[in-house]
Amino acid sequence: MSDENTHADLVELTRGLSEAGDLAATMSFYGADAVYDMSAMGMGVFEGRAAIRSFLEDWFGAYEEYEDELQEIRALGNGVVFAVVRQNAHPTGSPVHVRLRDLYGYVFVWADRKVARVTPYPDVVAALAAAERLAESRG
Repeated sequence: MSDENTHADLVELTRGLSEAGDLAATMSFYGADAVYDMSAMGMGVFEGRAAIRSFLEDWFGAYEEYEDELQEIRALGNGVVFAVVRQNAHPTGSPVHVRLRDLYGYVFVWADRKVARVTPYPDVVAALAAAERLAESRG
């Protein structure tokens, strides 16, 4: 498979993950030993599918409405993908007019068509720099 096809494939896999309709569909994208690293957001590291699923259940459960809007995807090589995502959400129990529209940068590492590691950052520029360094170091 050419490098270009690999990039396109990883972009489409990342898009598919973003568009997954429910938690079961979302989890189908994660490898058995995947890591969801929320340390850049001060929330710790979740290792393995069970821990990731539990974290995501809690995360989604905090909102009455939740949607991720994919703004940008870039495959950077060596299995690394950078994505910009806008969270559109209404926290549970908050007034109707309260909406969160936060922008995050995500760094994905894909292996064998599964997410091996994902790290969200509250700073998109920092996320891109981290993704570029990671892609270079894996080369």
